[in-house]
Amino acid sequence: MEFKELQSIFGEPKLEWIPHAHSQGSRPSHRFLFHVYAPGSSHLIIHVTDFHSNTWEAHLSVLQLEDIRNHIGIGGSFSEFVQYFITSINSEDVKLVLEGNSNSDGVAYAKLVAQKSKGMPVITIPLTKLVESAASEAMANLSLGLFTSLKNVKCSIIKEQERSAQLTKVISAEKERNETMLQVDQRQKFQKISDFEEADVSTKGLKNSSEQAPGNAGLTKVKNRVVPAYRRTKVRGALLQDSDDS
Repeated sequence: MEFKELQSIFGEPKLEWIPHAHSQGSRPSHRFLFHVYAPGSSHLIIHVTDFHSNTWEAHLSVLQLEDIRNHIGIGGSFSEFVQYFITSINSEDVKLVLEGNSNSDGVAYAKLVAQKSKGMPVITIPLTKLVESAASEAMANLSLGLFTSLKNVKCSIIKEQERSAQLTKVISAEKERNETMLQVDQRQKFQKISDFEEADVSTKGLKNSSEQAPGNAGLTKVKNRVVPAYRRTKVRGALLQDSDDS
């Protein structure tokens, strides 16, 4: 199983304090953060710290993860178990259990407890205390990892905002184009209606002219008709003579 593609996991565990019966030690007052990451392809590292005097670590190789799997009795493939492990670490039910030391005010024992959901198998990871330079390095590594993770999230948000802005421009341009096409279509329909109405008016005018034409023609014929000879007015006082007598 390779963990190269595993993204760093950060979280704040719920603190559970178990005081020792013969100790006057008190519950740690600082909040804790944990960091799970894969420095290589075959193991995981877990750091838990309050950035003060309590910093803890766990190295989990493939064999150690197999031991955890066998201990809690999860069947299926190893890949399925790893997925369950990651899901459990990412859940809201991760606890940091600290047990008080009988000889001092420090912590004698620490473990990280994770569970995917209530009723599911519980994963328990023992932690080893780190001191001095090892603790400082773990805290620095967690801080840098957290900064890198937040930076990646910020870059993703910026890219998503840019993509959203581009989509908004595309949608706006498409909307404007559709509105323009709708206006052109409406103008074309209006023009067709106007042309149809004009053609209809012209057709009606021609029809009316045709209906009135025979009456006018009759009137014309009446006006031009020759009056009969017997109804003509006689010309009085005219001298009629034969051409030979002249």
